[in-house]
Amino acid sequence: MKKISITLILLSIFILTSCNIETKKKPIYIFLFIGDGMGLSHVALADAMTDEKLTMLTFPTTGSTTTFAEDRYITDSAAAGTALATGEKTSCGTISQDSSHTRNITTIAELAKQKGMKVGIVSSVSIDHATPACFYAHQKSRSQYYDIAKQMITSDFDYFGGGFAKGNREKYGPSDVVAKMDSAGYKIITTREELVSSNSEKIWAYNHTTDYSRALYYEIDRPEDHIKLSEFTKFGIDHLTNDKGFFMMVEGGRIDWASHGNDGASMVQDLIEFDNSIAEAVKFYNEHPDETLIIVTADHETGGLAMGNALTGYQSSYKLLNYQKISQDRFSDKVASWKKEKKVTYEMALDSIKVYFGLGDKDLNSGLELIEYETKLLKTAYDYSMTGESKMDKYDAYLMYGGGDPFSKMVVQTLNTKASIGWPTFAHTAYPVPVFAIGQGHEDFSGYYDNTDIFKKMVKNIK
Repeated sequence: MKKISITLILLSIFILTSCNIETKKKPIYIFLFIGDGMGLSHVALADAMTDEKLTMLTFPTTGSTTTFAEDRYITDSAAAGTALATGEKTSCGTISQDSSHTRNITTIAELAKQKGMKVGIVSSVSIDHATPACFYAHQKSRSQYYDIAKQMITSDFDYFGGGFAKGNREKYGPSDVVAKMDSAGYKIITTREELVSSNSEKIWAYNHTTDYSRALYYEIDRPEDHIKLSEFTKFGIDHLTNDKGFFMMVEGGRIDWASHGNDGASMVQDLIEFDNSIAEAVKFYNEHPDETLIIVTADHETGGLAMGNALTGYQSSYKLLNYQKISQDRFSDKVASWKKEKKVTYEMALDSIKVYFGLGDKDLNSGLELIEYETKLLKTAYDYSMTGESKMDKYDAYLMYGGGDPFSKMVVQTLNTKASIGWPTFAHTAYPVPVFAIGQGHEDFSGYYDNTDIFKKMVKNIK
């Protein structure tokens, strides 16, 4: 009798388990969010700067991935983007091809399209930049912007949004890539009003003006009439929703660019806007919880961001970054104009950094006062910016300023230090990056694994 009872119990467990396996749904709406250059410290700093927890930090599943390329331990966005998009390693600089450049590798977005799903690609940087390109293009070099941009057309994807195409070529006629996309049936949208009212089947949306790199402006600099990353994301969700499902990749590309410049305040604001985009996907998930999977990760870490530095010790004053009103890049433009006009003295420059960064404003009584050591560093950097000459060895100058405008770099570095953060490099690092997941199949994304496994786990969930 005892043996019969145990047998019945085991049989019941088997039947229940089998039923669960049979009835478990596969998601038909899949989001992949990539914070370019976004390490765990970037996320933690942004979270410390907000009053409410970041959306990605509320997800039930967390993990982390390694990011190395086939030919280098510290990857670039092309090799890392290829790993995420295709599940295969390749050489740095390569867009969804093998390292010999003899084989195109099918991407998760292309698989989704073949399955009958709609596909959207969104990025805050130029749409033909490395990370977004890895999902629709196949090229031996990430710098082949024109060839990459043309592959938006042959992809036949349903929605491209965010930055303009860096590879648009005027010599082939007025706005060549734009004309080709228009001829291929894509509706070109450049304003918020057009975006919210369009019902075309295929759309390429970008702002009517962009910065010098064809990207969206840093969020800290964004003009009021410009479409935000979260708005491009929300529209993409509305546009792509259908009974057969969709795949949507959204990149926060300027997180990486700000980190290359060690611009903490600009990085945080772009990361928060990236998280706002994730929040739009979560709203959709709440309406379709049994059919949606959302994955958030990064292609690599940039800058080696530390929440703490040698000068501030155990003190943390992260919210001092809120006193920064413009990006380091935008401030560099101002410094360049000073050099050209030759009318701005060092004292006037100090007044300017008080306005744009809060530095030296004793009335704020917030730890932003400048000490003699800092004013000496700022003066040295100012003189270097104005004259182009320095007593420093060129290698020391690069380690100090990273090849950018010296005064702008020193201003931002001074604020970073007071805000208790530090950056040991202007480049990518080999740090593992975080993964967050919610929705159908989210459990698959826990643990420590390689970035190529992100693709494999997504494929498992859409087959």
